Amino acid sequence: MSFRRGVVRQSKFRHVFAQAWKAEHCIDDVRVSRVTWDSPLCAVNPKFIAVIIEAGGGGAFLVVPISKSGRIDQTCPTVCGHAAPVLDIQWCPHDDNVIASASEDCMVKVWQIPDGGLTSPMTDATVTLEGHSKRVGLLAWHPTAFNILLTAGCDNVICVWNVGTGELVYQLDDAHPDLIYSVSWNKDGSAICTVCKDKALRVIDPRRGAVLKVREKVHDGTRPMRAVFLSDGKILTTGFSRMSERQLALWDTKDLSEPMVIQEMDTSNGVLLPFYDPDTNMVYLCGKGDCTIRYFEVTDESPYVHFLSLYSSKEPQRGAGFLSKRGVDVNKCEIARFYKLHERKVEPISMTVPRKSDLFQGDLYPDTAGLEPALLADEWIAGQDAPPLLVSLSGGYTAPPSKHRDTLRSKPKLVSQDSGTGADDVLSELLAEMKALRAVVLAQNQRIELLERQLARIEDGDV
Repeated sequence: MSFRRGVVRQSKFRHVFAQAWKAEHCIDDVRVSRVTWDSPLCAVNPKFIAVIIEAGGGGAFLVVPISKSGRIDQTCPTVCGHAAPVLDIQWCPHDDNVIASASEDCMVKVWQIPDGGLTSPMTDATVTLEGHSKRVGLLAWHPTAFNILLTAGCDNVICVWNVGTGELVYQLDDAHPDLIYSVSWNKDGSAICTVCKDKALRVIDPRRGAVLKVREKVHDGTRPMRAVFLSDGKILTTGFSRMSERQLALWDTKDLSEPMVIQEMDTSNGVLLPFYDPDTNMVYLCGKGDCTIRYFEVTDESPYVHFLSLYSSKEPQRGAGFLSKRGVDVNKCEIARFYKLHERKVEPISMTVPRKSDLFQGDLYPDTAGLEPALLADEWIAGQDAPPLLVSLSGGYTAPPSKHRDTLRSKPKLVSQDSGTGADDVLSELLAEMKALRAVVLAQNQRIELLERQLARIEDGDV
């Protein structure tokens, strides 16, 4: 199915227009990484812009305040603690000063960026997560639980970490037979969807390690795919047809036998990176190497995915960062902002809905996910789920002081020393509980191994 441009449809986002910022507001002389990995290479939040850059003999990324413009001096300090190129970076959704990085050195590191940005090179991470045997290319913070981070590596393994303790809490070894292309959490973080080199879409419960649904051959082409969970539980995928046409498809997780809709777009060979805005239910597609950004609205009426428009420019994009809704300028009716990566430049692009009134446009800005997490890591690990805690954007957004802000630490023992005997008692209880849990896990693992051996003997005809 091709785009339906002729049908007039009522939507407040039908006239969204995109506009690049003037040259003086761009960031120049940024040596954007040339790594051959299909990640956005950029991450943005209301405080900072982070860009993966070229680095001799290791891996580095640049972090500058979001207000930064003009030339980046070659002596500008970077985050440079990886021993090999950085492949992905993601800001924590619950702390605008915390960013995770994944690298070809098989490590995942979590960094605490000081307010105002770096004043010297940062080489020592707050937390280092070691669990992958090959390079790590995907990161996904849990949307509602504090300090839960998912990582996926070229070892075809998914790991879920409690960043606050540095512990690996779940590991999915055998869910994927080949390279994992993308991972996305659903709205409340109870499930993930993945697409893999075997062309299958999977819906997985990471806590049980159970594959809930599988759809083979989501797209017939051999090039990389992407998948993103929408807020209503549907899944949007991008990929390629057998004839190498780029495709966009929408899937209902209740029935994955057929797509709700599938659209062909063009024959460019760049991977389409989907950026989803749950507040407007809009999807922006950025193709690596493209000169365009397409945007669509997803609704309940056929054909479900409605093409709105496209932003076009002369320069191809190497990657793009998508600003969280808390950072947009509500006074200018800006509903989204991209940071487009050129070869040596970062260019902001605003998506705006034209309105005549200067008043706050509440219909454009429903309450959005705030910084405060709905759950602590232990609550999610124990089986709880919760939707995001929402905040109003009326009058612009200001971050509240958080009671969770200082819980990022590399080891459990780094509790404040002057917190008295009460903290010591709590720590002793925690350590005792962890020891008991480990004993249970060890016993269960031994039981599983015994059952697997018995099963193998049955299959081999020995019993």
